[in-house]
Amino acid sequence: MQAVSIRGRGLTIDPAGEEEAPAERVGRLVRESPVVIFARRGCYMTHVMKRLLAAVGAHATVIELDAGAAEDLAAAAEASGHGAVPALFVGGAPVGGLEGLMGLHLSGRLVPRLREVGALCA
Repeated sequence: MQAVSIRGRGLTIDPAGEEEAPAERVGRLVRESPVVIFARRGCYMTHVMKRLLAAVGAHATVIELDAGAAEDLAAAAEASGHGAVPALFVGGAPVGGLEGLMGLHLSGRLVPRLREVGALCA
């Protein structure tokens, strides 16, 4: 993996210096944190997603990828189920992008889901 910035704790890009396939790496990173966003560096939609999550009391691990990490961008987009980044995962399950997050929020299912995966205090 190249050109990556991770904002979160306890995440490793390549454990013990081992190479992982992009899809395996995305799957592992999604499992390591209850709320993960894969995004392009400087993406305004990611900013909106982070603000909404923070407003309800959750803080996402944001993995910013630039154009040099094309394979990882493609793997994250494919895993998200909507084929694009930003790609949000809650409890290891794909939510989609900003539209998916807004849909969960407006339906009243976001906070219960975040609580279920341990991303919120009771």
